[in-house]
Amino acid sequence: MRVSDSRGSAPWPEGEGGHPNERPGPARPGEPPSAGPPTPLAHGRLNGWVRGRVAPRDPLHPVAWAREDLPRWARRHRWFLVVLGLGALLRLVTVLGYRPALWFPDSYTYVVTAMRPRPDLVRPAGYSMFLRLLEAFHSFALVVTVQHVLGLLVGVMLYVTVLRRGGPPWAAVLACVPVLLDAYQIELEHLLVSDSLFTFLLVGAVCLAMRRPLTPRSAAALGLVLAAATLTRTVGLPLVAVFALFLLAYGVRRASGTSGESGANGTTGAVRPGRAVARLTVPFLVAALLPVAGYAGWFHATYERVGLVGSNGVFLYARTMSFADCSVMKPPPDLAVLCDSRPPASRPASQEYIWNAQSPLVRLPGITFTKETDTLAGRFASLAIRSQPFGFVRTTLTELGRSFTPGRPVYPDAETYGYYEFPATVPPPPGRHPAVVGKEFAQRYERGSLTLRIAEPFAGLMRAYQDVAWLPGTALLVILLVPPAAWAVQTRSARRAPARRTTRAAGESRAAWTRRAPEDRVSSNRARSNRAPSKWGIAWVTAWALLLVPSATAQFDYRYVLPAVPLACLAAALSVRGPGRRARTP
Repeated sequence: MRVSDSRGSAPWPEGEGGHPNERPGPARPGEPPSAGPPTPLAHGRLNGWVRGRVAPRDPLHPVAWAREDLPRWARRHRWFLVVLGLGALLRLVTVLGYRPALWFPDSYTYVVTAMRPRPDLVRPAGYSMFLRLLEAFHSFALVVTVQHVLGLLVGVMLYVTVLRRGGPPWAAVLACVPVLLDAYQIELEHLLVSDSLFTFLLVGAVCLAMRRPLTPRSAAALGLVLAAATLTRTVGLPLVAVFALFLLAYGVRRASGTSGESGANGTTGAVRPGRAVARLTVPFLVAALLPVAGYAGWFHATYERVGLVGSNGVFLYARTMSFADCSVMKPPPDLAVLCDSRPPASRPASQEYIWNAQSPLVRLPGITFTKETDTLAGRFASLAIRSQPFGFVRTTLTELGRSFTPGRPVYPDAETYGYYEFPATVPPPPGRHPAVVGKEFAQRYERGSLTLRIAEPFAGLMRAYQDVAWLPGTALLVILLVPPAAWAVQTRSARRAPARRTTRAAGESRAAWTRRAPEDRVSSNRARSNRAPSKWGIAWVTAWALLLVPSATAQFDYRYVLPAVPLACLAAALSVRGPGRRARTP
């Protein structure tokens, strides 16, 4: 099926006695005549755009499209539609089997912030505002249904992006399989946590960054989406720098004429590097940082503290307790109260130093996340990293390696691990004090009972499905290694094939190169750009960042891995080519 490009239009033909800046009537038979007198070109284009999308040209056109084009379109995308349909069916079974939703300890805090809007000390309020938008319906079942829809849309975005960027259709379908059919992904969407919304926003940002050509408007939209992701989970804040560097590199390539984009006359339209970079990075940084700065101002007005959350020092302290040795650190007396005399091998998981009542940090006066306690914990963590840098690196790599284990061992404890499994019985009521308080706000949100209702046989089907349908960590590592391996193989084969060598590599002089036709130079540039990591690099780097940042600042958690999976699959799908596939030419 041929799809016309709505961004451009052919110049209006001059009718008999007409003016070149006036729009004549339609030339095709059967099309209704244009309403009103001819309009100037500037207004005529806008009116034509509105009429083409709002005013129905032919009442029978949708019916004709459904009869003629829809079957061809469905046959073309049949494998993706099968995977998408299975994903939707599995999510429907989950909604029927577990009503209204599954709860995590963090869920109650999100609901409290939604019902009493104010910044939270531990988590940003982005997901709480998402809950607030749906509060008028008083249904957590609707919330998780929307999250399931977002999961399906992530699969659609991956498929469309791979096809638009020239990837093979079979790779586009395979890239969608983990996010659409992984049982743990479906279970995470049924939990009242921020990860599903964060995944949708981040995948949307990456797919938007891959659209070509990038314009100041699309760069600003990219910044807004990334700001929303940052205010949903703070791990998105380092990604602002990652995307800024990506736009910097893209602007430099575009200015040098190696981005593979051609103008209307077949030339690359090279501009000064500084101007090309500023046109993209400035709108992006303004759009990304202004919402974050506004939220930081709200946080400061509430707590008189700088930042998005007030727990950075506490979480980093808990992270360093996996290797911190006070005999090596020799801390001052005010920091020595945070030491643990047990050897690192005998200590519990890092999160126990935040939530366990026996933790040295929790035993301090006041709540755990006061300004004084968080500052003290941050000083201890900084001293531990400076005193034992190799211990920090070693434990970070250990936590990162848990993402790639062949099986799915219980970690960090059985209680947390159990929240990621479809339950066979109704879970007990929350035991932590914040969750007990949050339960009252959740009842106000739902205006009804929060008791989980498990309906068979739907719940049993999902439990059986979860036993077999999930992505092992080893498979994720293989997916992450596909892009650099494919790039190395394609680069080596391109150097060996004389027909694919660039004219410069074949011995052509610079003068001969500049005398070549512009379309030939663009074709060579595109051939190189289709093999370059710039095609999949932003998705690949973002996936690694999502795995590395939690391992370095908190600890490994299974739900932190799932947002990285669709981006890893996207990078892998864009790095491979089908049998006999060649780079496209203009």
